[in-house]
Amino acid sequence: MVETRLLRQFIAVAEELNFHKAANRLFMAQPALSQAIHRLEQKLGFGLFIRNRREVRLTPAGSTFLDVAYRTLKDLEQGIEQARQVGAGIAGQLTICTLSLTYYDGLLHGLRRFRESYPKVRLVIREMPSASQAKALLAGEADIAFMRLLPLPADSIESRLILDERIVMALPAGHPLANSQEVRLQEFADEAFVFTPQPLGSGYHSQLMGLCAAAGFQPRVVQEAARVHTQIGLVACGFGVALVPESVADTTLRNKVVFRPLTALERKPNPGIGLYMSHNRLNASPLLENFIDLLDFAPPASAEVA
Repeated sequence: MVETRLLRQFIAVAEELNFHKAANRLFMAQPALSQAIHRLEQKLGFGLFIRNRREVRLTPAGSTFLDVAYRTLKDLEQGIEQARQVGAGIAGQLTICTLSLTYYDGLLHGLRRFRESYPKVRLVIREMPSASQAKALLAGEADIAFMRLLPLPADSIESRLILDERIVMALPAGHPLANSQEVRLQEFADEAFVFTPQPLGSGYHSQLMGLCAAAGFQPRVVQEAARVHTQIGLVACGFGVALVPESVADTTLRNKVVFRPLTALERKPNPGIGLYMSHNRLNASPLLENFIDLLDFAPPASAEVA
């Protein structure tokens, strides 16, 4: 390995083609510079300069090595600057796991602000169910997740509520209760339901099942769909009804699907579900810290349910 100090000394001599001038430029004694160049030539195994009483000039190998020395120092300087920026949290890569971004204006706005503030950061965004997000956080495959709250098997996961929204009923537009202002969950005891699979979000799934149990029935699940927008599509096709977060009410299928608030169960508050920002406290990335500090999660306007 050739020291960068030797490379800089070689470049000074190559540019000056005079050991005395190069030594003055480097603020060192000429004999010491001559010895340094000799050590460099021994390390490389070939001569860099032709020296005599009248002149100093580069050998063909020396000319080739000069280009190498320039590139090496330039790459090193660029690498150091890039590492400095990563260390300062203004460059690098941030991997984000999230539920579908389509329905969350506040999150989209936050991502845009971060992108504008940190243009050198590469954002990798992966949409996946909450359970998969939790695994990605614990495996170090994601820096931050926007997910439903799960019983996470690690104390290092920190979660913060950023949005609390109502659970509403998605109905086919032709459903007998489609014109109601709000609906009672008990009225759907005999209906077919479209649900998300339990393994993809045990907390979310359990909450919806618990809501139905509080209404006095166990839902008859005829179809499962991993993503909420797929659930909405299946409701539109007449597969059944679905309990979904209110944010999905703003959908392109509103001519085929209606969303109705649920009447509060006796002695129970109106059902709601949270969206959480979660990260692993063991992740010491300055970039993650800047991301969390910058995001402003003032709750976006609730989707109109009509």
